[in-house]
Amino acid sequence: MISKLSKKQALIVALVLTFALAPAARAGVADILMLLNTITSTIKNGIGVALNGIQTVQKAERQLQQQILWPVAVINQAKASVSQVRAQFTSLAQQVHSLAINSATLANPKQLELLLRGQRTGNLGQVGGAFTNVYQPLPPVGDASPSTRNVMDVDDALATGSLKSAVISDQAGEQLLGVADSIEQQTAASAPGSAPILTTQALAANLQSQAFLQRMLAAQLRQEAANLAHANMLIKESSAATKDLNKSVQQVLSKQ
Repeated sequence: MISKLSKKQALIVALVLTFALAPAARAGVADILMLLNTITSTIKNGIGVALNGIQTVQKAERQLQQQILWPVAVINQAKASVSQVRAQFTSLAQQVHSLAINSATLANPKQLELLLRGQRTGNLGQVGGAFTNVYQPLPPVGDASPSTRNVMDVDDALATGSLKSAVISDQAGEQLLGVADSIEQQTAASAPGSAPILTTQALAANLQSQAFLQRMLAAQLRQEAANLAHANMLIKESSAATKDLNKSVQQVLSKQ
């Protein structure tokens, strides 16, 4: 009997608690819905207005870039022009570049010319020997005066150095042509705003080209200076020979 009453009491307590907690649960759901409505309203009226303003500014900035700073139509026109020029001249330039211009026919001159036109700095060590095979080595000590041998030696040295500089310049020029071709390809497919980057690359390549040009100019100036010195040496030797001739004539006359 006691157990039955306990069960009834527990059931009554459970029912009372259920009806008592139901309004609290309904009040919690209402609060959550109110909070969500508040967040939604804040996003629409507060943050939404700010986001719309940001989007308006970004749209105006894009229009300024596309119409004033980097006009898309003008950029596309320039890219099409670059592509047209490449299509017209790339093939012709490759044909000119691939022309065989070697002209030597004998073995030693052919070897020297091959080294000088090879555009490979790794073969510079062979230039001296090939040069000697063509232009002959220095005469032995007894076959020429010391001054003449000195002049021939320095002339050979400067000529060989200038030829090696030409090989280095040719290889550098080939590499710069590759850089120029790469810049042309990038220009034909560049995006608006990338012009400063391409300009920087072109300026760097131009500086390298100017540096090699200055090096070749210095080699040419050295060669010209050597030619002047050689001509001056011939004048000096002629003067010394004239002096010796006058001395010999004076000796002959004095004996008579």
